[in-house]
Amino acid sequence: MFLLVHLATEEPKNAFRKEQRMIEPVALKDFFLTFFSAAMVIMTGGLYALLFAYSRLKQRPGLMLLAYTAYLGLFVSVLTLAFAANLFNNTFWTVIVLLMLIGYLLAPHAIWHLCVGTHREEPADEAAPIEVFSTVVKSRGV
Repeated sequence: MFLLVHLATEEPKNAFRKEQRMIEPVALKDFFLTFFSAAMVIMTGGLYALLFAYSRLKQRPGLMLLAYTAYLGLFVSVLTLAFAANLFNNTFWTVIVLLMLIGYLLAPHAIWHLCVGTHREEPADEAAPIEVFSTVVKSRGV
């Protein structure tokens, strides 16, 4: 009888035991730091893009200095997030962090050049309307 009760209550060897717990990717003590730095990545990234575009649009180079200051804040926030979330312990995530920093730096430049290129005014001779499709009523020399 004792053997049956013992066998019925014994846990299988493959089951998780109470002393085995999932590894937390972020320590509980670092949760606020991770949350705050992730929010700052979003805020400073948006501020950098906004100041960059406004500086170019209004041709105010003083704002470009503020844009790069916002990027510096973004850089610090990304590094803080990466350290708090233990991303530098893995080569894959380290490469992702570096690509993110490079992408955030270069994306506003690329988007600005794309916008300027697509909204460039065409020369006057190419922009002339085609006579065949014109809806303007022409007078008959009256």
